[in-house]
Amino acid sequence: MAITDLGHSAFRCANLEKSLAFYKLLGITESFRLRREDGSLMLIYLHVGGDRFIELFPNGPEPTDPKGSFMHLCLVTDDIQAMVDHLRSQGVEIWREIKQGLDGNLQAWVKDPDLNQIELMQLSEGSPQRRVARGEMSKS
Repeated sequence: MAITDLGHSAFRCANLEKSLAFYKLLGITESFRLRREDGSLMLIYLHVGGDRFIELFPNGPEPTDPKGSFMHLCLVTDDIQAMVDHLRSQGVEIWREIKQGLDGNLQAWVKDPDLNQIELMQLSEGSPQRRVARGEMSKS
């Protein structure tokens, strides 16, 4: 059981189109979108490289908001159950128990001492992140 990589950083965006255009200038483009059951947009994944992504969520604060738009940090683990068991044995509260996300990956959530949200993720081989990394999904 280990943390094997940084999966993604997540930001709330006041203007998704402006954010997409900015990241495109950096050579980071949209890979896929996740939608809620009602069809509304939940988030957009931008592919940085390998299994690393940036998540952009709609309806974020205006850029003048001093709290900023950071949502969470995602750390990839090779064995989420062992990681959760280890953290729990060390007195870390599991904020959200293991469940399968919309992308098919397993996830659990903890908070660091400053209450920053940390998503622990075990990637499934069929997930869109893995498929993009293998070149099986074309970028939008």
